[in-house]
Amino acid sequence: MKNSDITRKDFLRNSVLGVAGLAVGSGFINSAAASTISETNSNINIASGKNFTLKNVRLETGFEYEEGEVVRTKTELFCVEISDGKIKSISANKPNAQAIDAKGFLMLPSFRDMHIHLDKTFYDDWHAVKKRTGGVKGMIALEQQILPDLLKNSTQKAEKIIELLQSHGTSFARSHVNIEPTSKLQSLKNLQKALENKKNTFGAELVAFPQHGVFYTDSVPYLKEAAKMDIDFIGGLDPFSIDGSIEKTIDFTVQLALDNNKGIDIHLHESGESGVKTIEYLIAKVNENTNLKGKTFLSHCFALGKLEKAKQEEMAEKLSAAQIGIVSTIPFGNLVMPIPTLMKAGVNVMTGNDSIIDHWNTFGTGSVLQKANLAAQLYGQVTEFNLSRMLKLATSGPIPLDDKGTQQWPKAGDKADLVFLKASCSAEAVSRMSPPKMLIHNGNIVY
Repeated sequence: MKNSDITRKDFLRNSVLGVAGLAVGSGFINSAAASTISETNSNINIASGKNFTLKNVRLETGFEYEEGEVVRTKTELFCVEISDGKIKSISANKPNAQAIDAKGFLMLPSFRDMHIHLDKTFYDDWHAVKKRTGGVKGMIALEQQILPDLLKNSTQKAEKIIELLQSHGTSFARSHVNIEPTSKLQSLKNLQKALENKKNTFGAELVAFPQHGVFYTDSVPYLKEAAKMDIDFIGGLDPFSIDGSIEKTIDFTVQLALDNNKGIDIHLHESGESGVKTIEYLIAKVNENTNLKGKTFLSHCFALGKLEKAKQEEMAEKLSAAQIGIVSTIPFGNLVMPIPTLMKAGVNVMTGNDSIIDHWNTFGTGSVLQKANLAAQLYGQVTEFNLSRMLKLATSGPIPLDDKGTQQWPKAGDKADLVFLKASCSAEAVSRMSPPKMLIHNGNIVY
């Protein structure tokens, strides 16, 4: 591409599916991106049907060591064949092949934002956050006032946020969506329209989120109805401080998830004793209902950041044994979450942008690679090896090399959810927040 910044600005101005573009495989790219690709492949039929091949793709192949320390990451160029949304084959590079030229860019799993609120945002307009009063309950009162207006164009706003995420290499998100008496199910329905409009280029899973409390406002009937719809997780919010009871709220949430075969993802901001008790009670409930293992998450979970080191390690081991994941904010004021401790214990740690330009938060870049970079800085992960491990936070798990330097991604049969960066390796991508040059979702070229 001649100028990725121009291409990305054009991409942000024009929804991938909202303009007449160039068909590539089973997806679409806008006219600016199409002209860029056609210029770099002027004499090549770059795609046919749902199948195409990429050449000059940089992949990581192993580590180089000096005195037992990883000092460099080895890479080579390959050809990668895409078919029906998956990687069909990876073969020796053929520079003269009739294929899309990846120009030596590093191919990584496309990024995944695992905690965001796509359903309510000011994005594409400007509103700074107003002074807060009354804590979370004060924000609930504010939402009850402003949600009717937000709902009027929340589908279009969600599409703009999705385009922002895509421009930063993200092709998947876990979005919490308000389910409460003010918006009832309308916020969910509006977001589902946006996701349907973007289905060829973006994937998502949804959390039915009682932002105004399960019982603090009577959200129960709406949660029960939402649980029967196309959502993936039952959410929650600070059971003790909002609803006044840890056990009653967690019991309801767990049972609703079990009855509807859903996962659980609970916002837990409480950082004191009630936060710790909520974590421990949820661990006990998941251990009683083992089919919830691997499907249960605590978002934020700030109580862990307030514990002594030994207690953090103990809780990390218990969370790991129960297979309860933590979706952490990075950073949050002066609170330092024990992310390395959780990772070492085998806890599934993920991150996301949370709120982007809304009534909760003025900030938010849309980049989860930036979150990996911030984590690396915060926890002193400065070596080649440790920087490469931090990539897990951007991809939500898969990274090219395991801890021994053995290639574990990509393999034939993997989903073709791919991002191409101007970087020599994962460590550089995290350290420099390398710009994305191409994004592929489910085998469809997004830009």
